Amino acid sequence: MSEALPAIALQPRTHKRVLEGSPWAYSNEIAMTAETKALPPGTLVRLTLADGRLVGLAHFNPHTLIGARLLTRHEKPAIDLAFWQQRLATALAMREKIFSAPYYRWVHAEGDNLPGLIVDRYGDVVVMQANTAGMDAVKGVLAEAIVALIQPKTILLRGDTPARALEGLAQENAVLHGAPAGLAEVLENGITYHAQLVEGQKTGWFYDQRANRLLVADLAKGASMLDLYCHSGGFALLAAKKGASTVCGVDSSEPALTLARNAAAANHLENVSFERKDVFEFCAHARDSARRYGVVVADPPAFAKSKKDVGAALRGYRKLAKLAAGLVEPGGFLFIASCSHAILRDRFDAEICAGAQEAKRDVTILARTGADRDHPGHAHLPESVYLKGILLHVR
Repeated sequence: MSEALPAIALQPRTHKRVLEGSPWAYSNEIAMTAETKALPPGTLVRLTLADGRLVGLAHFNPHTLIGARLLTRHEKPAIDLAFWQQRLATALAMREKIFSAPYYRWVHAEGDNLPGLIVDRYGDVVVMQANTAGMDAVKGVLAEAIVALIQPKTILLRGDTPARALEGLAQENAVLHGAPAGLAEVLENGITYHAQLVEGQKTGWFYDQRANRLLVADLAKGASMLDLYCHSGGFALLAAKKGASTVCGVDSSEPALTLARNAAAANHLENVSFERKDVFEFCAHARDSARRYGVVVADPPAFAKSKKDVGAALRGYRKLAKLAAGLVEPGGFLFIASCSHAILRDRFDAEICAGAQEAKRDVTILARTGADRDHPGHAHLPESVYLKGILLHVR
């Protein structure tokens, strides 16, 4: 029964944001009594108002900026195997409505009312990130619930994320169910990609850009394309498949480029090549060589890991836009994305357009995009809507 759970209280006059729908209570909003501070990270608690009225049940960590993450605003349900299985089933049903093949982000943390949990599905292989102490404490139960729902061959834990370090958790990868798995195929938009599940970035693939890859590929038909920060070929291979005349992918990671080259061969794509080089160096050399492309894509890793990095990140996006816009043929297209949740949409758009202007290019905005539909955002948590893309027509 929830009455037996330890209770933590919001301080007086700090409850408005949580009552209006935010799933997070910050540590400075919580009355940090000696008993509260002594609770182990990941403890399941009753979150209350200062007067004792229940807000909901939450995972609590006394050592982190985000002190409490709400799981439910109701007292009745026990937080047990059935609870987790129902939450996972709800998220799964939504994906099965949208996608015909089992390759998607199954759980997107707060967007699926499972704070701190990421689950990506690669057919019969599942990769989980338990990024909070609360979710780490129940990872075995979560694996049991996943097995009950889809009977996967393998469930991997990717426990090497920066978020886990902030929660005081060990950096570890593990097999939670079945046999070990490393390389996986990803079926997306008619392409078979290759993903490295254990040693690659995130869980091995970036499902969030699925719709944006298709948007760009349709524009690249009959045109030359440059894919900056191409990683394992997400944008590049689809554009080649869709009929781009030539595609050049650039990245600094040789393991990622090996995945891209192998996937190009597996898909019998001969109009795509990949080059290992620093993106800014490549762009400067291409500019000086007067190379131009019908479509240029730049999908860099996060320039801003936190709010303190925002200023430098915005300058970086402006510089990238200036270099990239200068490589677009008149009448061509430029797509640039940011996966930094700390970068606000308006600031990002402004810096990209300013960079294009510095390159002396006239641009119009064709689309402002975000993550695909398997990355739902929490209605009261702007941080959960992290991906920003902007598509420009360049003249």
